[in-house]
Amino acid sequence: MDTKAFKRSLHSSDNYHRKGFGHATKVKEMLHSEYQSNLIQQIRESGYTWQQGNVTIQLAEAMGFCWGVERAIALAYETRQQFPSERIWITNELIHNPLVNENMRDMQVEFIPVNRQGQKDFSVVAKEDMVILPAFGASFGEMQLLNQKGCKIMDTTCPWVSKVWNSVEKHKKGDYTSIIHGKYKHEETIATSSYATKYLVVLNLQQAEYVCNYILNGGDRQEFLTKFTHAYSEGFNPDTDLIRVGIANQTTMLKGETEQIGKLFERTLMRKYGPDQVNHHFLSFNTICDATQERQDAMFQLVEQKLDLMVVVGGFNSSNTTHLQEIPIERGIPSYHIDSAERIGPGNRIEHQKLHQNLEVSESWLPSGPIVVGITSGASTPDKVVADVLQKIFDIKATT
Repeated sequence: MDTKAFKRSLHSSDNYHRKGFGHATKVKEMLHSEYQSNLIQQIRESGYTWQQGNVTIQLAEAMGFCWGVERAIALAYETRQQFPSERIWITNELIHNPLVNENMRDMQVEFIPVNRQGQKDFSVVAKEDMVILPAFGASFGEMQLLNQKGCKIMDTTCPWVSKVWNSVEKHKKGDYTSIIHGKYKHEETIATSSYATKYLVVLNLQQAEYVCNYILNGGDRQEFLTKFTHAYSEGFNPDTDLIRVGIANQTTMLKGETEQIGKLFERTLMRKYGPDQVNHHFLSFNTICDATQERQDAMFQLVEQKLDLMVVVGGFNSSNTTHLQEIPIERGIPSYHIDSAERIGPGNRIEHQKLHQNLEVSESWLPSGPIVVGITSGASTPDKVVADVLQKIFDIKATT
């Protein structure tokens, strides 16, 4: 099906919304009271440094809610204000933050149930219901289904995600296979790949190098397909579908790695087909999210300072938060990824998620004496959550 034609038709429907309903002032006040922090604002105004007792806080200059997240939350709140008694569903977590999603539940926004096979059950949605599409977007198939049901739709998809979809549409028009730098199970990548006719998802530079080696030298096709199980389009054939490729990305991946992957494929196709033919075999657009880039740049700047440890605050399933965590770890700085202040205590202990591992508990994680703590948070983390984390740190250090 022509996905662009479908989207044009959907966007012109009276049931489709992607702007507010005139409740911006009231919603802004609600969001400020629920998610903002006077302490974090004071630290920003004090040059991103704050001292309390024997604790010095060094705050990342770019952290917390990005514009796309703020927009998605505001639209969700406006939807409930506009439809106070209607049944409202959401197809996924609105964003990857437990506080925000719990507030959605408190507002009687229901999450589409998932069956034992891991598939969403849209049979619960009635024609008179409202369905919110989250900031990550929804797959083409889900939007088709909801349109067929005739229910109302509030689309909070981040415009940066939509920008990636537009690039995939251009790949498809030119018969390019979309190489998507991302996590194939992530909601955003699932949505992005649904707009492609042919795609392959690569997680990192190592996987990209494997693909590029296959392009240059060939290899075992079955081994290739096994290695990328669930990460390619139906009927994908690496022997014929890697002749023309376009680069796309999950917007929350590391900027530097996305750029490396793009340059690697460009060099590979140049070697394979010659410099004069590379534009016929390779296509790339800048789809790196500004907010993701800014937070990563701020983290690189922060780890240049003398820090005793780093605390990264954000949802455990937040891709952009996980990538922030990688930066201090690569520098050998003790780093703790937590999703809320409740992970700290009792006493001087912390429950945190190790990089790409499970939760673990560390005792005496805050050293005695004066310490310097670096603080950042993912693009879906409210400042209020960070402020609660800081207060826990101050309380522990007041007695050590």
